[in-house]
Amino acid sequence: MRQNIFFLKEYAHKVYFQGLLDTGISVERIPRIEEMNEILGRIGWGAVAVDGFIPPAAFMEFQAYKVLVIACDMRQIHHIEYTPAPDIVHEAAGHAPIIVDREYSDYLQRFGEIGAKAMQSRKDFELYEAIRHLSILKELPNSDPEEVAAATRKVEHRQQNLGEPSEMALLSRLHWWTVEYGLIGTLESPKIYGAGLLSSIGESVSCLESNVKKLSYSIDAKNQPFDITTKQPQLFVCRDFQHLTDVLEEFASTMAFRVGGLEGINKAIECNRIATCQYSSGLQVTGTFTEVLSDDKKQPIYLRTTGPTALAFDNKQLEGHGKDYHKDGFGSPIGSWKPIDLREGKSVKLEFESGVTVDGKIDRILQRNGAPIIVSFSNCTVKYGDRVLFEPSWGTYDMAVGDRIKSVFNGPADKDAYLEVALAPKERTIKVPSDAERKKLENLYAQVRKIRDSKTGYERLGEIWETQQAEHHGDWLLSMEIFEILDTTDQQPELKKRIKAFLEEKKAATKDLSTLIGWGFRLVDYHKTPEDHAALQGSRK
Repeated sequence: MRQNIFFLKEYAHKVYFQGLLDTGISVERIPRIEEMNEILGRIGWGAVAVDGFIPPAAFMEFQAYKVLVIACDMRQIHHIEYTPAPDIVHEAAGHAPIIVDREYSDYLQRFGEIGAKAMQSRKDFELYEAIRHLSILKELPNSDPEEVAAATRKVEHRQQNLGEPSEMALLSRLHWWTVEYGLIGTLESPKIYGAGLLSSIGESVSCLESNVKKLSYSIDAKNQPFDITTKQPQLFVCRDFQHLTDVLEEFASTMAFRVGGLEGINKAIECNRIATCQYSSGLQVTGTFTEVLSDDKKQPIYLRTTGPTALAFDNKQLEGHGKDYHKDGFGSPIGSWKPIDLREGKSVKLEFESGVTVDGKIDRILQRNGAPIIVSFSNCTVKYGDRVLFEPSWGTYDMAVGDRIKSVFNGPADKDAYLEVALAPKERTIKVPSDAERKKLENLYAQVRKIRDSKTGYERLGEIWETQQAEHHGDWLLSMEIFEILDTTDQQPELKKRIKAFLEEKKAATKDLSTLIGWGFRLVDYHKTPEDHAALQGSRK
């Protein structure tokens, strides 16, 4: 966090530092979930603990209700520069500070509202599971390279065989290239606002280098897939936060919940999951859509679901029309019929302009706002040309009323009543246990922390460092902490010199540590200027 703040003071969007101040997120220790919830509550948001990378649909719905999902894991030290899986640093150092900006916060919530309506497929979920599995493997300290390679191949295979990306897949990309990995300003001199960049010491530096392509953000970003487990080869730059909302609404205008009609129903059929079609009368049909008939003008004239179906109005299930009643599916015409007197108890033959006919006795007319939304028939036959769509022996025929399908969206209209079971990942994240060796190293860190906080016991730093060198030679961060204390207090110059030589050796030998150790030295040097040190302390408060 201290390295990030040091670097980002020049390269992050200006709201980031105001956000750190407003949220009061500490750089001294890892925040608790209760604190995050309280912090976010100050700006009208909340927090919920989740197990790692969650399905996009669930993520979107939480966001719609202004709830930030927080993976409560802490990244391993070998991923301190960049974590392949979400963790609490990502949420605290990345997402929370930027949400302070009202325009950006509104964008996030709106994204959630739109995303919750996005059509999604089973292939989307299978790709999500493959990515989640890969992120879990990559976060392990001693993962099997062959297992990681196999998981990587599975992700690539599922990406290549996704077929036509669903609305959710495309929206997930827009979310990734803005909320997680967005840049803002000009192509020549962009600033960072994406949470994935803000919380990654390594990538916040490397993302601004010339080898990472900078592209102007537009709706075309939906065509660019992403890999959550590695650094990004290109990034998109928006003009300002309003630009994000403009692109989001542009994409929303193409979605089934706005377009409706034949295109919307076909999307529901392709996704083969629970969805809702809303008639122009307001009647909502929730189920798994399997068929739609259309006329010569490409207008839908009859729709059909298979399996449990429910009818609702204004997102509330209609009494007697739950999925237990319509357990075998539902079918109904779409459009208007030739004028005829509709009365309960009367036998009629409705002739739709499409050519569909409904012939039976009206048992009940259900109305809302003074207009019919369902007409229930007994002894009813429904036909389209020579095809019989409903026979009298099948029971009561409940016919939906509506000239057109105005909206089609993912999931049930009345979520509570329909009780849809969401797809959830079976694989859990792996909590790395503290073995005896690691506990010894953690004890050394605790000793150094106590010396740093109490400002006493500096003479013990040499003994602690020698123990680390003898028993935990692969560790570098403890050496950097001791080096900083010695530099700040002008203690034991010979020990400081030896530690610096060790760190320089690590820096030269390991590419991954080059940025971390290099910026660590710069942070130590930064403290030597009193005014700058005061400025840093101010930002930390």
